[in-house]
Amino acid sequence: MKPFSGCDFYQMDSLLSEDEKMIRDTIRDFISKEVIPIIEKHDREGTFPKQLIPKFAELGMLGATIKGYGCAGLSYTSYGLIMQELERGDSSLRSFVSVQGALSMGAIYMYGSEEQKEKYLPGMAQGKIIGCFGLTEPDFGSNPGGMITRAKKVGNEYILNGNKMWITSGGIADVAIVWAKTEDNVIRGFIVDKGTPGYTTTDTHGKFSLRASVTSELHFQDCKIPVKNLLPNVEGLKGPFGCLNNARFGIAWGAIGSMMAVFDEAKEYAKSRIQFDKPIASYQLVQAKLANMMTEITKAQLLALQLGRLKDQGKAKPYHVSMAKMNNVSEALKMTRMTRDILGANGITDEYQCGRHMRNLESVNTYEGTEDIHRLILGEYITGIAAYRVN
Repeated sequence: MKPFSGCDFYQMDSLLSEDEKMIRDTIRDFISKEVIPIIEKHDREGTFPKQLIPKFAELGMLGATIKGYGCAGLSYTSYGLIMQELERGDSSLRSFVSVQGALSMGAIYMYGSEEQKEKYLPGMAQGKIIGCFGLTEPDFGSNPGGMITRAKKVGNEYILNGNKMWITSGGIADVAIVWAKTEDNVIRGFIVDKGTPGYTTTDTHGKFSLRASVTSELHFQDCKIPVKNLLPNVEGLKGPFGCLNNARFGIAWGAIGSMMAVFDEAKEYAKSRIQFDKPIASYQLVQAKLANMMTEITKAQLLALQLGRLKDQGKAKPYHVSMAKMNNVSEALKMTRMTRDILGANGITDEYQCGRHMRNLESVNTYEGTEDIHRLILGEYITGIAAYRVN
């Protein structure tokens, strides 16, 4: 298999540091050698490749931007490049690393006590403790503030009751970051260890998307959580949203990986597929599609790179992240469909990857803020009016 070279029409590499290029190329090589050969089988069978977790840890992917606690302490731009390469392999793998680092470890790092950080973060960085992030509920996704999961303080414990839905890694997680409303109607975060009485999980089956990922429902029935497991340094939705903004940042980069994967597939197929005695790449309509695809990749790269620079400077705002997540995932999804069109009937088989990326991106376009919700976030920035609020 020839080395994957990506798409660099605007000489993006010239804007990256040597360290950033080295990190990207290291993960790119790992994906080509150890993920691409196995991922179709896992997607077909609906299994998560758990054997890759130690390798994710060895390469510094877990909690990559966290400083200390055995984490790599990388820049956000370097983290984005890691997400890009992971999603070139499969969205399921980027989702796992994103949930482990940006959401689970991120919540403990940003809002936890020093005791909590020391207890969980080193093991999570090593992939020995797997985390999940419980925010979404069966009836509350885009409006997490409506959650009905409750935490009642009784003595030195909180009694947790409720359900969380669509939770990546839920069934294999050793620890869950769970958001619930306390008796005074304030949203707080709790660390819930696997095996705690009253805490159970149910895996979601029959998915056509993110099949190489574990997706679960979390159930809490009179689940007793020690007060010391409360995340002490945050209240309200700014807690989960702070984590989600970091995860959405990674998604914006990850979508570029899917774009580059299917563009490469479309280009190579078009040059080798013969119809009417010549390659279909010689026809104007196919060339127009390839030109559009390369243009959208380039625009997404520039959007993500500037977002990374802003985030590294501490200047990125949630609405900056919303634009990149909204645009890049939407365009990536269109690109997978265009690639399927170029491949014709062959595009519906898993011998080719465009169908897998297309199915995965249907979920990515929805989770962590739907395309429309991110439009409304931008609309609020433009007009000063929050269209998603009743009052």
